Amino acid sequence: METTTIGIAGMSCGGCTASVTKVLSETPGVARAEVQLSPGQAVVEFDPAQVTRAVLCELIAAAGFDPQ
Repeated sequence: METTTIGIAGMSCGGCTASVTKVLSETPGVARAEVQLSPGQAVVEFDPAQVTRAVLCELIAAAGFDPQ
């Protein structure tokens, strides 16, 4: 397992964090996703054999937010 921190721009409320958490948590290979409105980031524990950091960023972008 690996852990990565991804900055996320564009979140403005608890609903935003819930949306990003749901998208990441439902991804195969993600063991844990903790999304924080302030400072605007996601800490994700994942299996790199199943999913990459780039894919996680793509999922965040598809949910309408800007991964940093």
